[in-house]
Amino acid sequence: MHKIWLIIQREYLTRVRKKSFIIMTFLTPLLLAAFMVIPAWLATVSDSEDVVMVLDESGVFADKLESKEDLKIIPIAAGSLEQAKTAYQETDYTALLHIPQLDLEKPEGVRLYSKKNISLQVKFRLENMLEKEIESQRFMASGIDRDMLNKMKANITMTTVNLSESGERDSNVWVTSGAGIIGAVIIYFFIFLYGVQIMRGVIEEKTNRIVEVMISSVKPFQLMMGKIVGIAGVGLTQFLLWVVLSAIVVGGVQAAFDIKPAPTPIEQMQAGRDLATGEEPEQTEETSQADTLSEVSSAISNLNFPLLLGCFLFYFLGGYLLYGSLFGAIGAAVDNETDTQQFMFPITIPLIISFIMSYTVVIQNPDGPVAFWMSIIPFTSPIVMMVRIPFGVPVSELLLSMGLLILGFIFTTWIASRIYRVGILMYGKKINYKELSKWLFYRV
Repeated sequence: MHKIWLIIQREYLTRVRKKSFIIMTFLTPLLLAAFMVIPAWLATVSDSEDVVMVLDESGVFADKLESKEDLKIIPIAAGSLEQAKTAYQETDYTALLHIPQLDLEKPEGVRLYSKKNISLQVKFRLENMLEKEIESQRFMASGIDRDMLNKMKANITMTTVNLSESGERDSNVWVTSGAGIIGAVIIYFFIFLYGVQIMRGVIEEKTNRIVEVMISSVKPFQLMMGKIVGIAGVGLTQFLLWVVLSAIVVGGVQAAFDIKPAPTPIEQMQAGRDLATGEEPEQTEETSQADTLSEVSSAISNLNFPLLLGCFLFYFLGGYLLYGSLFGAIGAAVDNETDTQQFMFPITIPLIISFIMSYTVVIQNPDGPVAFWMSIIPFTSPIVMMVRIPFGVPVSELLLSMGLLILGFIFTTWIASRIYRVGILMYGKKINYKELSKWLFYRV
């Protein structure tokens, strides 16, 4: 155990002292802050008012097209289209809208002139204005009251509540899904990022013949375990630093520049705003967003954070140790990184499948048979179970999943150690699966 601890220290200190580790540890939070803050700042900077001149020869839309906060409508007095074009050319307005004589049953011929390309937002909003007014004219012709029809429409926002022995708790499907997906994504990329580091480190030591000196003092299994656990410590250190530094940097930048993050699509949907048409809901946007934030905050406060954090750390380390041992075995079996592709494919398939299924099947039916079995199988449970936990998982299933993950780690470590002890000292031979199966039963 003492030798394994020495190897862990060596792997950990060697990597955390590298310039690349220090640079990426501090650069990543800055990039995250930029991705979160800069788009919101650019949105405020790029906000501008669009001005559209309107020549309505039909008379249908007289005084019906109302200016909005960022879209100003300027009607043109009676005149020809050529006169309107000439007047428009002398201005810096956004566009000229020409509405000819229209047949309300089949409106055609509307044109939008501009000096440069028009944004889709302006085009969609003008189209929406015209469509609404034509619909109103049709309702009037049919004897239907448009205002009465709008009052008959119903808009229901359903609040979800979890019932448990401890009482009722507010929940939010977006918060629950987001909590699970975030944990699953971190574990997915962590396994790939640091698993590959193990593989490359083993290949480098093998090709440089450093491992021959190390094997004279420690057993291959001790060397492999020390490398896996040491790199796991590096990953945890970097992850925790990213969380702390990101919170500090993002909070500091937002406070310094008074920048509010742009509303998410979920918030916009809850607020009832149509991005394409720019329509406003009957309820004010401020009230709707306040209700949404209140519901989200209540749902977040009701999440079982101790359980989420504990399970995250367990599956974070368990998944990494399971796959890290296999990546280490691959590195020991080959002489260069090019030869690793044929062996990496079977290992990465369960990870990719579990990642895809988490976004499709599991999150839609977290208690279904597919979600259950994928959260039990050790090769897929680190990702799938993290998606299921915020929705509520029976203790028996959680313990079964954890137990099988531990057994899976022991099993893969045994296989990896059998391959590692032979492959680490073998050079110049192209390895295939048949050869690897023989290594499992070699006596060294």
